[in-house]
Amino acid sequence: MPAFGLIGLTLKHSFSQTYFSQKFTNLDLSDHQYELFELPAITALPALLAREPELRGLNVTIPYKEQVWPFLNEVATSAARVGAVNVIEFAADGRLIGHNTDYIGFRDSLRGFLPQPVPHGLRALVLGSGGASKAVEVALRELGISYWVVSRNPLGHGLTYQELTPTVLADHPLIINTTPLGTYPDIEQCPPLNYAALTPRHYLYDLIYNPSETEFMKRGQAAGAHTKNGFEMLCIQAEEAWKIWNR
Repeated sequence: MPAFGLIGLTLKHSFSQTYFSQKFTNLDLSDHQYELFELPAITALPALLAREPELRGLNVTIPYKEQVWPFLNEVATSAARVGAVNVIEFAADGRLIGHNTDYIGFRDSLRGFLPQPVPHGLRALVLGSGGASKAVEVALRELGISYWVVSRNPLGHGLTYQELTPTVLADHPLIINTTPLGTYPDIEQCPPLNYAALTPRHYLYDLIYNPSETEFMKRGQAAGAHTKNGFEMLCIQAEEAWKIWNR
């Protein structure tokens, strides 16, 4: 029975199993299955692979997108560019190849969210400097959108939340939340922005998809801003993973 799955530390709120199980039903692939594998540490991966010989592909989520590298035989260009792996391909010769489809999912979803063509000189703020931020940064560079990374602590190449003055917010109409702030069950949380300084010119993209409307998005909407969650990004990156597993 061909098997696929997701590895991570805590997976009870993951949508991946539901997504792929429905996909298998739609494609009449009753012999396929998708499982969630919670690993206490990435060092448990070899034991999982030995225990699950039917595996044909894996997704990778936090906190293992970077930690998984030493367990791979090869890293594709997409993962090398981002610096993180979210898809593992099981090659016919037994090699494990790391890929990144997160940045493709974000890039293509963002294209559908912004006015087309993308306004010349559009600038963005990327909230958060973790693994998800890296995929967003690669996508923004591909789209020719300049950006600042924003974090709680000073970065040599970024900004802190304290530096996001009304003028800075006005000059950066695209704001992307890559932090977990606002994820279920802590839905009342949101990045510390001056939301009163937002306008209908702003586009707020939240990588979170549970809940479908985060506090970040609600506050943006109250100021007239356009908003979008990460569900479409999730679906696009999953489809890209499926292509990799079946080529």
